[in-house]
Amino acid sequence: MRSSLQNISSSNILISPSILAADFANLESEIKRVETADMLHLDVMDGHFVPNISYGVPVIQSLRSKTDMLFDAHLMISHPHKYIDIFAKAGADHITVHVESDGDVNEWIKQIRDAGCSVGLSVKPNTPAIEVIPYLNEIDMVLVMTVEPGFGGQKFMNDMMPKIKEIRSAIEKIGRNVHIQVDGGISIDTAPIAIEAGANSLVAGTAIFKFSEGADVSIRKMRTN
Repeated sequence: MRSSLQNISSSNILISPSILAADFANLESEIKRVETADMLHLDVMDGHFVPNISYGVPVIQSLRSKTDMLFDAHLMISHPHKYIDIFAKAGADHITVHVESDGDVNEWIKQIRDAGCSVGLSVKPNTPAIEVIPYLNEIDMVLVMTVEPGFGGQKFMNDMMPKIKEIRSAIEKIGRNVHIQVDGGISIDTAPIAIEAGANSLVAGTAIFKFSEGADVSIRKMRTN
């Protein structure tokens, strides 16, 4: 039985390797290398909401039978309501959508919940924290982008830390178990900065899959650094 993000305490440091940085010719073996992590991050890009196209349902569907890891799907797409149910059926356990996408955020939250997944909302770097704070009572995770979404390997944006602090403070005021995830430029060096600001879930691609000492070593160091 796969775990649920709702049942994991936000006091834990969670590592979510992004398969964007994996070897796509050997995805099954690549996933086996990161199974000591807490989740597997699945960046879905439509070429419209962000200027890149990644992968979709067939990839996620094919991977679902290969691991029991929690599938952490990040939908960087313009019209998420068209695809939420499809990705849930493909095997996503958690689905994050962007507040900047087209449509009704409350409807997305209900749709994700009805599909049996935990719910995340993401904000781009130029989107203020206030855009996601009103939904904290209804969701399980906030994803703060620490780079402009669309491409891997970008430099960590340290000026996003005040936004994380603001969201963490708002979560503490309502007393709910809401995770804060960061995605973009996360490494052994930047992970402690994000954690200090209040994040507890770290998405990393290159810093895990390409780490010279091995993916499991990188995962352990990010979690305990």
